[in-house]
Amino acid sequence: MKRKLLLAATLLHCFATFAESPGDSLKIKDLQEVQVISVRTGEKTPITYSNLDRSTIEANNFGQDIPYLLTLTPSVISTSDAGTGIGYTGFRIRGTDANRINVTANSVPLNDSESHGVFWVNMPDLISSLQDLQVQRGVGASTNGAGAFGASINMKTGYIPQEAYSEFNGSYGSFNTAKTTFKLGTGKIAENFTFDGRISSISSDGFIDRASVSLKSYMAQGAYSKNNTLVKFITLGGKERTYHAWDGVPKEILETGNRTYNPSGSMGNNDFYDNQTDNYLQTHYQLSLMQRLTDCINLNAALHYTKGAGYYEEYKYNDEANYYPVVLKKYLLKPFVNDAGEISENSDLVRQKHLDNDFYGGIFSLDYELNKLDISLGGGINKYDGNHWGLVKWVKNYAGDADFYPDHEYYRSKGVKTDANIYLKNNYSLFDNLNLYGDLQYRFIDYSINGKNDKWDKRINEMQNLNVDRRFDFFNPKAGIFYRINKYNNVYGSVAVAHREPNRNNYTDAGETEKPVAERLTDYELGYRFANGRFSVGLNVYYMLYKDQLVLTGKVNEIGELLTSNVPDSYRAGIELTASVNITPDLSWSGNTTLSDNRIKEFTEYVEDWETGTAVNYLGTVPIAFSPDIIAGSMFSYVHKGFRAALQSQYVGKQFMDNTGSADRSIDAYFVNNLRFGYDFPCKGTFPFVSVNLLVNNIFNEEYESNGYVWYTWYEGTCNDRKRGNDLRYFPQAGTNVMANIVIKF
Repeated sequence: MKRKLLLAATLLHCFATFAESPGDSLKIKDLQEVQVISVRTGEKTPITYSNLDRSTIEANNFGQDIPYLLTLTPSVISTSDAGTGIGYTGFRIRGTDANRINVTANSVPLNDSESHGVFWVNMPDLISSLQDLQVQRGVGASTNGAGAFGASINMKTGYIPQEAYSEFNGSYGSFNTAKTTFKLGTGKIAENFTFDGRISSISSDGFIDRASVSLKSYMAQGAYSKNNTLVKFITLGGKERTYHAWDGVPKEILETGNRTYNPSGSMGNNDFYDNQTDNYLQTHYQLSLMQRLTDCINLNAALHYTKGAGYYEEYKYNDEANYYPVVLKKYLLKPFVNDAGEISENSDLVRQKHLDNDFYGGIFSLDYELNKLDISLGGGINKYDGNHWGLVKWVKNYAGDADFYPDHEYYRSKGVKTDANIYLKNNYSLFDNLNLYGDLQYRFIDYSINGKNDKWDKRINEMQNLNVDRRFDFFNPKAGIFYRINKYNNVYGSVAVAHREPNRNNYTDAGETEKPVAERLTDYELGYRFANGRFSVGLNVYYMLYKDQLVLTGKVNEIGELLTSNVPDSYRAGIELTASVNITPDLSWSGNTTLSDNRIKEFTEYVEDWETGTAVNYLGTVPIAFSPDIIAGSMFSYVHKGFRAALQSQYVGKQFMDNTGSADRSIDAYFVNNLRFGYDFPCKGTFPFVSVNLLVNNIFNEEYESNGYVWYTWYEGTCNDRKRGNDLRYFPQAGTNVMANIVIKF
């Protein structure tokens, strides 16, 4: 009874305080904070996280994609197909690949429903429209969209300025890289309306041969605000045309010193196809309502829709001499009689693979905050419809049935996915220095794939049939405790459970008898933080225990996506150290180090053997691929009046490209340093704000590879003379390169 009376009194207090507060005292900025508060974590929440604010984002905005911005936070490794950080880029956190990392913008999920990844190339220059972002490592707090199996990234787009403004941001540098951004805002119109927008263009020749990119994007937003209500509409879109560089550089070519060779588009005789390109258009729409119901209760609700459509085109060279024939029947094409009068079952051809999808849904959160209690009730429901199909555009010397070509369709399938979740979070101050955290989430997935896949099934002598119809019900509980020892020191601990369903490739690329199952992760985190204004230090210990983890095998499909298989037991354990110090009023240093042990238990490797068929190697406990034992970062920053300088360094330990722990199939450790300068000219009177900046990447010209894979591995020879062969591919990154930047604000 006492609890009911206390709750009633608290609610009356909320409404009374709200009624006494004048509506116009509420700032739009306060309401815009409501948009992401339910999926973010605060100082007293026992979750491991890092924040990047607007000033940090602006200082690093030279045109590179968001994965390179994330390297400012612990346990992150970024990579780029083109070697420059522009175009196709990716990242891993704690060794976990990107399709296990949840990404949201304004609480709206961005992960592709089928691949689970985020293709940053489809959202070029999104960094110019961000207000801030938060990286939660481990399972993190409940959020919308894909399951978080290594981290979650919560991005917030920029506040709508209340004053009119215009801005130009331009960069130019090595590899003919150019970025142009224009931003414009109206300020307040008729007291209640505000609008602003951005258009951007990014282009580059790339470090790798022919790895050119041409990227266009925009963002526009408008808002209506009155008293305690904010309605905001956001649309952003990107159009990309990127030459393929996803095949990597073969090891034997890399060892000759040719670090820029690109095998994509080969037509034989060292000729390459001009239109070996990826072409995609993606547009996002968000309509959100932020309503302050009382001083204690906020409502956030949003509808969203994403339209994506595009294709990639490639030349398939009939390389029979190297065991890579292009078999016509695998494209539903008939053999033909060639010029020599022989029946030809193989030939060069040009194909396109198309994707057309719609992703839409709604999210909500109801947030209550007063004194000792923070509660969030939230969730959402999203639907995905994706069509996949392939066309043959041209066949060399083809003289078969004209009904088959051109624009001959050889496969088509459809994926449909419904993803719904609801969560309840509670952060309660039991005492002044002690907080208890609880988080319960239920997630439902219904996923189906039907039609024909793009792969030939020799068992039935036709394209692979797809008939997937799976449902998942996941319960994801989380709990933790935060204790403030004194105003300088605090400790926290948490345990969280998460589940993740297999993605499309896990189903389509599974073996004949292998059926992927959902993964489960139990994440234990224990941390300590100290901060006194001048010096701070953090220590976080984590143990991530996986059941049926889908781990990287080292194999890839035709567009360079890594394939995975379930393993019963595996874990990631590590220590994350962070520190910062203000050495002088102008000079500061920050750094982080991750020491980890990442293992699969009871691992068995299967390798093709040219003599016996398949070799089975029991290897016991092995390191997980692409999970280095050490990642370290450092940043020295100097600021004096309008001048800025920063030296960023990162060390990444050896990475294995498969799960055998073999040095023969690994990526060497590397240490890279980047130097940044900037100067802000004083803004006087009507003279605009001007900032000039210079970024020198890889100042010591380190020759390194940030990613790679095992294209094919095999045994050949007899038992007495048995050798293992490896077809290894690497992604070299650019040596010393420079970007200059100017920002003009009116």
